[in-house]
Amino acid sequence: DVYKRQVSTQSTGVILLTRMALVKEANEFTHILRVLNTNIDGKKKVAYALTAIKGVGRRFAHLIVRKADVDINKRAGELSNAEIEKLVNIIQNPRQWKIPNWFLNRQKDYKEGTYSQIIANQLDMKLRDDLVRLKKIKAHRGLRHHWNLRVRGQHTKTTGRRGKTVGYQRDKKK
Repeated sequence: DVYKRQVSTQSTGVILLTRMALVKEANEFTHILRVLNTNIDGKKKVAYALTAIKGVGRRFAHLIVRKADVDINKRAGELSNAEIEKLVNIIQNPRQWKIPNWFLNRQKDYKEGTYSQIIANQLDMKLRDDLVRLKKIKAHRGLRHHWNLRVRGQHTKTTGRRGKTVGYQRDKKK
């Protein structure tokens, strides 16, 4: 951001700092970008705009932006086509860009044994496949998913009833 000093017209000698906006031409700014089948808001900063893609969180988005050598303070609508292509390439092939395995969201895949970053529709498919596999082998987690109960060891006596029996009603005295 650019700051410009202006001396006020009064004789008080107060210096005001005003912020000057960088004005881009209308044809250079894109309000909505389409990246990996996802609409991205062009008014947000690049790293936070990328989090609109399912499977890309804040930390991964910041890492992608740094690997692509894109200015972090840049808005998503100001990106050139080459920068967008580079970001997409890094998202789709993170291991080629030396992103460590522990940073990826699909570690040691059950079928292939590979490490990868899955995004958008692939994420939904993998999750559904994993749940089907757990139900098929009748694992405890799979059964809890099938019964629509809490899976991760939470208490269920009083919470998460979602329309089932709620509370204890005493008999009314006459």
